[in-house]
Amino acid sequence: MFRIDHLGIAVKSVAAAKAIYEKLGLSVSAEETVEQEQVRLVMVPVGESRLELLEATSEDSTIARFIAKRGEGLHHVCLRVADLPAAVARLKRDGVRLVSDEIKTGAGGHQYVFVHPSSTGGVLLELVQE
Repeated sequence: MFRIDHLGIAVKSVAAAKAIYEKLGLSVSAEETVEQEQVRLVMVPVGESRLELLEATSEDSTIARFIAKRGEGLHHVCLRVADLPAAVARLKRDGVRLVSDEIKTGAGGHQYVFVHPSSTGGVLLELVQE
C-alpha cells in the first residue's frame, strides 16, 4: 500500500521557514543533516504525512541549484512503499528512469530512491521505506 510520506520543500533557511509552522502550533523535529545530499532538514508532521523543509549546506547541492533556478518551493513528493527493492526492480524492468540506481539511506535512517521527473510528468518523485 502506498501513502504520501512527505512533501519536500526547498527553503533558503530552515530556521526562518519553520517559524510559520510553529506559529500554527505544529511540532517541528530537531534539525538533521544528510551529508550525501548536502542538505539540512526538519520534518513537520501534518496528519498522516509530513512536510520536509530542506536547506542546502553547499552552494553546489541539488537544493541550492533548485532554489537558484526556480526559487523556494515544492521540490518533491515522497511516497512510502512497503518493499523498496521490489518497487525499484519493477520500475527498472518497466523502463522507468531513476535519478540513481542506488538505494540510499537518508534522514531518520530511511531507505530511499528518486524517480526522474521525465518519467513522472515533471514531478520529482521519491520512494521511501522505513
